[in-house]
Amino acid sequence: MSLATADFTFLRELVASQSGQWLAARHAAVLEQRLASVAGAVGLPSVTSLVQRLRRSDDADLSAQVAEAVTVNETSFFRDANVFETIAHRVLPKIIANNADRKHLRIWCAACSCGQEAYSMAMLLGEHFADLDDWDIRITASDLSQNMIRRAELGAFSELETARGLPPQKRLRYFDRHGTAWQAKPELRQRIQFHRINLLRPWPYLGPFDLVLLRNVLLYFDPPTKQDILKRLRGAMRPDGYLFIGAAETLIGLCVPYQRKEIDDTVHYRPAAI
Repeated sequence: MSLATADFTFLRELVASQSGQWLAARHAAVLEQRLASVAGAVGLPSVTSLVQRLRRSDDADLSAQVAEAVTVNETSFFRDANVFETIAHRVLPKIIANNADRKHLRIWCAACSCGQEAYSMAMLLGEHFADLDDWDIRITASDLSQNMIRRAELGAFSELETARGLPPQKRLRYFDRHGTAWQAKPELRQRIQFHRINLLRPWPYLGPFDLVLLRNVLLYFDPPTKQDILKRLRGAMRPDGYLFIGAAETLIGLCVPYQRKEIDDTVHYRPAAI
């Protein structure tokens, strides 16, 4: 059964208001497929019935479930290896040198999905900067989806998930095997603080951050939403901080306070004066 045009329009606007993601008409079939499970979970026979309930009531929890079901959660360990190489060898050494007096380091993995990026950062610190024991280091990871945050906190990944980008030697060093899954060791999980944050809404102040990874997120937003998020993000960063976005993303055409830079052909952004 295909979604009625009016129902699709209603759901598209609801998802946009909740997450900022704007669905094209070609996404109607995928939307219906993903929301069928939401309908079943709340005891409804169809997506049409789900839409009817949403229209009749101001159910914030159900609206959030709909938005979370549609949100893309595609990621892998050490995704775009060149970015992590640049961070390890060129960016973090500069940050550490600049922060030597206060011995603080703050990293934010925004839109972390089920946690691979944040765990990759924790492993990177363990591999390259193990001598920072007396530093106050905090990796913050956030996502719109409460289900993703629960998964990320648990730190358990399937064989297939760990095979995507995680070298075998790192898996053995930082993960324990439990049946068919691999779980991050407690000492790795303890390095990360997970929070449910909707980037469209005001978020709690957790910075100031030295390094922010907001990768493969902006491409789902329209230009005004991108500008709003990036301007507010600038206020959560240190003046000498670093911002990395996805390889397929750009700030061109946006009026935002950042300067584009390159290190070894890897693009990043530095906060500009406000």
